[in-house]
Amino acid sequence: MVHPQSAPRLIASDIDGTLLDRNHRVTRRNREAIARAVSAGAYFALSTGRPFRWIAPVLEQLTVRPVCVTSNGAVIYDSAADTILSAHELQPAAISEVIAVAQEALAPYGGVGFGAERTGSSLADPVEELFVVEPHYSENALFDGFGLVSIDELASQPAVKLLVRNTHYTAPELYSLIAPRVDPTVAHVTYSMNEGILEVAAPNVTKRKGVEWLAERFGVDREDIIAFGDMPNDIEMLSWVGHGVAMDNAHPYVKEAADAVTVANHQSGVAKVLEQWF
Repeated sequence: MVHPQSAPRLIASDIDGTLLDRNHRVTRRNREAIARAVSAGAYFALSTGRPFRWIAPVLEQLTVRPVCVTSNGAVIYDSAADTILSAHELQPAAISEVIAVAQEALAPYGGVGFGAERTGSSLADPVEELFVVEPHYSENALFDGFGLVSIDELASQPAVKLLVRNTHYTAPELYSLIAPRVDPTVAHVTYSMNEGILEVAAPNVTKRKGVEWLAERFGVDREDIIAFGDMPNDIEMLSWVGHGVAMDNAHPYVKEAADAVTVANHQSGVAKVLEQWF
């Protein structure tokens, strides 16, 4: 693996399949490498497809409380202050258009369900207000604590992320059916897991956009940023930063986009790279 000459000033790491091991834990080696990097003056950020309300179990395993890129770049969240710093929302007209496209594309394949993540403002917000689904999304919606609404109501308010779900297909299969039909000036389509769920955001809203926001806030040049990831929703971020690193367990497209490949997530691949400097 080729490393950049100087230590990175900003470290951005995906969570699932990257920072966490197979048991959804931050390994001791990863945790200690991040702590050393921050002690040495580097900035650290989680950069995830998860909404900010789903990162608390990860933060509890770290010694730092970073500013986080959440919802694939749509929301910048200050975990120390429990505050939203920035949010880019998908507007109702765009949500309705994507819903119509997906319904038409998947009508011959068993239909489709939709969920929407609202921006929210704090971890104290009720989950049923931050994540709403219409009846086709999940048979267990009420048991999952989600808010259950009609599809018209779901599309009537802005959202940081629209979820498109059909679990009879993998996410790559859904992507090939739907993404080519969505105008990129209307919405950005990606996925972060193999299960049949697509993630739709406002145009050009990606993890790259979130990391760019952090770089500007912290005064860090892109050449001094390192990022880690494993799924297609990481590609824009890994391609943009000075040093993009894919995990050995990453999707093939992600490895192609990265500057380097480290060992797998369960082998503390993030720490293996950071230990070059910290």
